[in-house]
Amino acid sequence: MAKDVKPTRKNLMEIEDRIELSERGHSTLEKKRDGLIMEFMDILDKAQDVRGDLADDYEEAQTKINMARAMEGDVAVRGAAAALHEHPEITTESKNIMGVVVPQIESTRVSKSLDERGYGIMGTTARIDETAEAYEDLLESIILAAEVETAMKKMLREIETTKRRVNALEFKLLPELKGNQEYIEQKLEEQEREETFRLKKIKEKKEQEEKAAREENADDEAEQIEQPAAGGVAGGN
Repeated sequence: MAKDVKPTRKNLMEIEDRIELSERGHSTLEKKRDGLIMEFMDILDKAQDVRGDLADDYEEAQTKINMARAMEGDVAVRGAAAALHEHPEITTESKNIMGVVVPQIESTRVSKSLDERGYGIMGTTARIDETAEAYEDLLESIILAAEVETAMKKMLREIETTKRRVNALEFKLLPELKGNQEYIEQKLEEQEREETFRLKKIKEKKEQEEKAAREENADDEAEQIEQPAAGGVAGGN
């Protein structure tokens, strides 16, 4: 790439400006990358806790429903489930973390009281109530897990993108720019040396010409002095 750059002072100044700008951008991106990694680690810790809670809630819900089916029968369990007419509404908002927009998932009325579940209180047993409560807890864990997992994936993608940009600046653009800078500086130094040598030669040639002119003038003056002297001698004889 350096061979395609004309070695002029204007290009050198432009490259120096680009190097300065690229180094500032590299520093900014490094700080962003480090900040994103720290935020990601916090989310990862939260995700591990959420995954653990989700697994526990799922196991609890499965245990409760299996017990209810065994004791009350599938018909009673399905009937209680079908009695629910008001379903939770999921809404999403967003928040900004280090320039990354991540979702915030909210739900309405996942957990319900006994009289809000739709089935008759007197027609069901405590096992069905416990099963319903266990699945409400499971649903809340699923919603939270969806929020955390989505945020984690978005943060991870942004970290990878930022790392690629940092590496592109550090290992590609900046080395190329600095290589061009070095190439132009070397060429300008060569041109300066050549110009200095040329001027030196011109000066030496001019000094030689001036010296020759002085010597010629000295010879002419000497000749002019000798001529009158020679004429005086001739007249005396």
